[in-house]
Amino acid sequence: MVSPYSLTIPGGVQQQVLGLARALREKGHEVRVLGPCDGPPPDSFVTPLGNSLPTAINGSVAPVAPDASAAFRTIRALNDEAFDVLHVHEPLVPGPTLTAVLVKLAPIVATFHSAGESGAYKTFQKLGRPIARRIDVRVAVSADAVELAQRYIGGEYEILFNGIDLEAYSGPIVEQRDNAIFFCGRHEPRKGLGVLLEAVSLMPGDVRLWIASDGPETEHLQDQYKNDQRIEWLGRISDAEKIDRLRRASLFCAPSLRGESFGIVLLEAMAAGTPVVSTDIDGYRNVATDGENALLVEPGNAKALASAMSRIVADPRLAIRLTTAGRIHAQSYSLDALADHYVLLYEKALGMEADNITKIELPRMLKRFEGRFLRRNRLGGSDQ
Repeated sequence: MVSPYSLTIPGGVQQQVLGLARALREKGHEVRVLGPCDGPPPDSFVTPLGNSLPTAINGSVAPVAPDASAAFRTIRALNDEAFDVLHVHEPLVPGPTLTAVLVKLAPIVATFHSAGESGAYKTFQKLGRPIARRIDVRVAVSADAVELAQRYIGGEYEILFNGIDLEAYSGPIVEQRDNAIFFCGRHEPRKGLGVLLEAVSLMPGDVRLWIASDGPETEHLQDQYKNDQRIEWLGRISDAEKIDRLRRASLFCAPSLRGESFGIVLLEAMAAGTPVVSTDIDGYRNVATDGENALLVEPGNAKALASAMSRIVADPRLAIRLTTAGRIHAQSYSLDALADHYVLLYEKALGMEADNITKIELPRMLKRFEGRFLRRNRLGGSDQ
């Protein structure tokens, strides 16, 4: 499994890569994750490919590794392990995933996460279709992710949800909660933290705000709201603390303005038994229904956001109703079930190789090293 983003920096794609790998390993499948790491690898099954370089992608700053040294490390790791199947996430992002697709040392399953707009798609607009033809099985995490991919590279996609570790979020719902709103996300314009801070300023003075993580807006927003003692800036927190805060908070707020392909943070809050308020954007409507398991408001509307949060804080019956429905809804998005779906796709990719629908052939630029490559086409006899 190959990640384009640093596995030591929090992010939705990285979380899915590591979570899916753990779920597959628990089922007895041998999985190794390749990706950039800015520090010690987060797990024993991770092969680090060097440090990342912060790069502007999709209105955010992504920790990618587009340098030649990361590409060489990727090729070497792929060859040394002679994998049966390669599962690449965000295959057109420059770095390890794009390298894995171009080299193609095994059948490829690719998962497309981005929605809205993507710098990677624009960069490879002319080359995207021929590069994508090296992919054997295409998966997208939502209809919006399908729309973006088809717009630039065409093709057919199976939609598979992102998953959550339900066991980690299980446990009794906390009855006596802190009068606090919890936000956990990168501090950048598209995440809407500035709108949330404005909304909280319109709410009663006894309501607190817990803000986790950091980003390019942190310093500016901290200075702007330095006199508001209700705000607690937590910085980057562990998964254990995130789950603890979710359980104790009166509600979880996701005020994103755009660029969300799948609302995994909403599902995590629902699984933890926490009422959810979010913006009414495509990526969040994938998992949340207004008035049923969450309250959804117009993006960028601080007054509407404050009103929705105030309703939950003031109405325990509404909070319980949303919490109950949300927890039931979250049960449909387990990583365990997602792993089973992917196993079928891995088997499909292997079947395509066995039926000679796809071939494992070295690209021309690596032909002179052919004698040093360990994996051979399964129809070609020896693996050595």
